[in-house]
Amino acid sequence: MTKAKENQAGFAPYANEADVLQVGGLTIENRLDRITIDGDIDLTMDQAGLQHARELYQLLGKAVAKLEAQRDLPARLPAPKVAKAANPFE
Repeated sequence: MTKAKENQAGFAPYANEADVLQVGGLTIENRLDRITIDGDIDLTMDQAGLQHARELYQLLGKAVAKLEAQRDLPARLPAPKVAKAANPFE
C-alpha cells in the first residue's frame, strides 16, 4: 500500500491495488474489484464536516460512475480469499 493520501485527486476507484485515502477517521483502500472503507467519521455541522461530506460525495460519485459504466457486473462478488501466512517470528 502507498502512504495514505490526504486528497483524492489521484484516487481512481477500482484502478489499482495500492491507493489508500484518508477522509476524517475513514481509511479507503483501492482494489481492482472492490473499495474497502474502514473506520468511522462524524459529519459534524461545521466547516470540517462539510469538507468531509464533500470528499465522500465526490469519491462515491466516482465509484458509482465506474460501476454504471460496466456492462457485465455480476450480481455479487465472492468474498476475497484470505490466506494465512506463517509467523516469521516463531
